[in-house]
Amino acid sequence: MCFEIISVVGLGYIGLPTAAMLSFKEKTVIGVDVNKHAVDTINKGCIHIVEPGLSEVVRQVVGKGFLKATTVPEPADAFLIAVPTPFVGEFQPDVSYIKSACSSIAPCLKKGDLIILESTSPVGTTELMAEWLQEARPDLKFPFNENDIPDVHLAYCPERVLPGQVLRELVENDRVVGGVTPECSRRAKELYNIFVEGECVVTNSRTAEMAKLTENSFRDVNIAFANELSIICDKENIDVWELIALANRHPRVNILKPGAGVGGHCIAVDPWFIVAKSPDEAKLIKTAREVNDSKPLWLIEKVKVAIADCLLENPNKSVNDIVIGCYGLAFKPDIDDLRESPAVKIVNMLAESFAGRIVVCEPHINSLPDSMNSKLELLEITKMQPVTEIDVILVAHSAFSGLFEDSSKSIIDACGVVKQVSSSNNIRKIA
Repeated sequence: MCFEIISVVGLGYIGLPTAAMLSFKEKTVIGVDVNKHAVDTINKGCIHIVEPGLSEVVRQVVGKGFLKATTVPEPADAFLIAVPTPFVGEFQPDVSYIKSACSSIAPCLKKGDLIILESTSPVGTTELMAEWLQEARPDLKFPFNENDIPDVHLAYCPERVLPGQVLRELVENDRVVGGVTPECSRRAKELYNIFVEGECVVTNSRTAEMAKLTENSFRDVNIAFANELSIICDKENIDVWELIALANRHPRVNILKPGAGVGGHCIAVDPWFIVAKSPDEAKLIKTAREVNDSKPLWLIEKVKVAIADCLLENPNKSVNDIVIGCYGLAFKPDIDDLRESPAVKIVNMLAESFAGRIVVCEPHINSLPDSMNSKLELLEITKMQPVTEIDVILVAHSAFSGLFEDSSKSIIDACGVVKQVSSSNNIRKIA
């Protein structure tokens, strides 16, 4: 079947680029989002998120009439669901946004339609969607097992893209396509072949759901190993960055980089979906999450030591006289995305416990979000160092490269920005 009209439900960091790539192939795409500001922005040919190259594509496809956005779903041949799946309670996955998306598209469905879930989800969510949709549309048949012949096909296909390179990777990366039935998989693969140049590898929906969680859990465990190494190396007075570079010369070793913790909408979240479903079996995965989630607390203690040292070296100063500069809020370098960012957590915790002034530099945003402590001040990069006594580097933005090399301040480097440390300064090369 030819997909002439495709609906993308959820126009965030994944949904909007996906809608743009489909419409770039001259498919009529209807983007759906509950955020009216996002909808209005897209319909003007602009974007509400930061992603290199996306603005130009959206301007072009909206101008040509291939992409439009709306707050209410409309009939289509295929529906891609890319909505958030946050936590509730103690790291329990919240699939209510997916359920709401199903409810919103149910009145639009007809025989022959295809529904693909892209949201990171616990194993079994695609099958759960079939239950929700069947209840909403008893006049249509949905697939519940691989032997069913449904009226509407269901599949799960997770994204695996890197922020900052989303457009390229959406096209070039391989995709895992998991249908509830083999025919569901075939239909989903047909849709992705519209714009995906990588291989679309077919499996079932449960395996595809687990594949997404497995990929990010593997990375989380690797980062936890690196973060734990950084804590050990700090105790033993060893440069963890040199150590990892040496260890990675082994042909079968590839240790990832330590940092302020782990953030973002994938690696910091997905492992908990496995733990929630298999709490007694996922021991290593849970421990890795705990190691990474505890890293911000360890860094806070390092900042407290730096404050105490500063007061000892300057007996005429009080805590209120000390200014701490925090560099970076995003969850990874050179993007504006603050979701689940350990840097945000650290800066907020410092604001709650430290009586002095805290200034923040995040070159990719224009204002601090309302969720951050009101005492924090956002400054341009050129205005930071003249006012600070202690600098805390939390994100390795390229804008920070070379900024601290000649500094004589106390610098806590959580992510390896400072490559060379002279014996004349106070840089604390920790991660």
